[in-house]
Amino acid sequence: MKILLAQQPIHINAYDIDAMGIVSNIVYVRWFEDLRMAFLNEHYPLAEMMAVQISPILMKTEIEYKAPLTIFDKPLGRCWMVKVGQSSWEMELEITTEKHTHCIGKQSGCFFDLEKKKVAKIPEPLKKLFEMEQ
Repeated sequence: MKILLAQQPIHINAYDIDAMGIVSNIVYVRWFEDLRMAFLNEHYPLAEMMAVQISPILMKTEIEYKAPLTIFDKPLGRCWMVKVGQSSWEMELEITTEKHTHCIGKQSGCFFDLEKKKVAKIPEPLKKLFEMEQ
């Protein structure tokens, strides 16, 4: 089940491709970061987090490349929360076009209390949204 979904079209730039016209693998990592921030902006904006002195921390990224993208493709990126624990979260991500899934992956992390300088519990607003979707 895709819980708390965020999605956005992805624009491929000339600097994203290699000499063969294929999108570089490292670009997908940047797109995953863009998708995670789009997710947060939609469901729990950074301004709200900073108001209570917490910040998201990425701890792990896994990527599986399925099919190459070229500069002429029109990909769509999606990410969704799949797990929320006491102090950790996990999301899944994908980059697709109409015909193919080009990349899938996972990210996991936590939130950091900027005042106490330690890992924080999952913020209540985000935890409640996740629980409502269950």
